[in-house]
Amino acid sequence: MIHISESAQAHFRKLLDKQEPDTNIRVFVVNPGTPTAECGVSYCPPDAVENSDICLEFDGFDAVVDKDSAPFLEEAEIDFVTDQMGSQLTLKAPNAKVRRVADDAPLIERVNYMIDSEINPQLANHGGKVVLIEITPAGKAVLQFGGGCNGCSMVDVTLKEGIEKQMLAQFPELTGVMDATEHQAGEHSYY
Repeated sequence: MIHISESAQAHFRKLLDKQEPDTNIRVFVVNPGTPTAECGVSYCPPDAVENSDICLEFDGFDAVVDKDSAPFLEEAEIDFVTDQMGSQLTLKAPNAKVRRVADDAPLIERVNYMIDSEINPQLANHGGKVVLIEITPAGKAVLQFGGGCNGCSMVDVTLKEGIEKQMLAQFPELTGVMDATEHQAGEHSYY
């Protein structure tokens, strides 16, 4: 579930040596599965462990995860890096904002996961987003743009050269991508 590098484990052991005996770490996600999800690590004294928690054993300590955070911490990585700027603990949890779906999940779920985890984070850099309206019987993914993408002069390029290529490469079941947005230039558009 969570990979903790050797350097991060050593860092945690050093910190935990200064805490009360049997204190571990807790890894958690606040607002899991939402765009505002945030991951964190804190001390976890023995009396804070719930029966439903998952305890992952590491060398010298446990990482305690609550059951609600667990699916969003799949493939998470914790590292402790040192560079010219100093040392810092890094936590990467690619599934924190969007719960990963199984490879054999229905196509619509896999496409929605891709949109939420890969496409929308890129579009958010420009104030935009896209949602899947439907997948037609002919295999076309029908999308609706919102935010800064609505009325943007580059929306066709984004659709055909970005989103469609990415989707067709990942999902051979799809035959194309269509835009169902009624684009209007004006004050509401990003550009």
